[in-house]
Amino acid sequence: MSLGMNNGALAQTPAFSAVVLAAGTSSRMEGQHKLLLPVGGEPAVRRTVSALSAAGPAEIVVVTGFRGRAVMEALDGLPVRFQPNPRYEEGQMTSVAAGVAALAAPCDLVLVCLADQVLLNAADYRELVDAYAAMPRGSILVPAFNGQRGNPVAFSVSYAAEVVSGHINPGCRKLIAEHPDEVFIHEAAHDRFTIDMDTPEDYARILARLAV
Repeated sequence: MSLGMNNGALAQTPAFSAVVLAAGTSSRMEGQHKLLLPVGGEPAVRRTVSALSAAGPAEIVVVTGFRGRAVMEALDGLPVRFQPNPRYEEGQMTSVAAGVAALAAPCDLVLVCLADQVLLNAADYRELVDAYAAMPRGSILVPAFNGQRGNPVAFSVSYAAEVVSGHINPGCRKLIAEHPDEVFIHEAAHDRFTIDMDTPEDYARILARLAV
């Protein structure tokens, strides 16, 4: 890992890299792999990563595990690098650590993204980057809507070594509890940061919403 602060002014246009968590077992999807389910005519994971790519990250690292080959095939042709996580069954934190450790391009902040947030578009990811640049304090940004915390979480690249070591989980309440002075809650005007796709019911709701 060779990370460093971008030379540009952080308050103007911070450079960001993204880690996409795509290693999980889809245990609540009743036998289907949620990332391979069709959403808008393409696999869910491809829809997510395509939107993220359009937001202009310095790089995207996709962490694979369960059915990793199929996930890689679903993303064929997109500008990403893959990082296998042999410990994916031990929990999401192992994938966060593996993905952050694989980052190489200089950047100011890291977004930890969920591969099943298929409603997010490029402008949503840019919204988080812009909100991070404008936040009055802190080095960790968590989106929220109507009091519900969401994803992706954004954090300063200065946390990278600590995240890789496993001492910080940027997706859990522990991070917010232990670093309250560094956390800034970005109140979004929409609910897309709080919606993912864990169950067949979630999938049905998302398809119905996209069909409107």
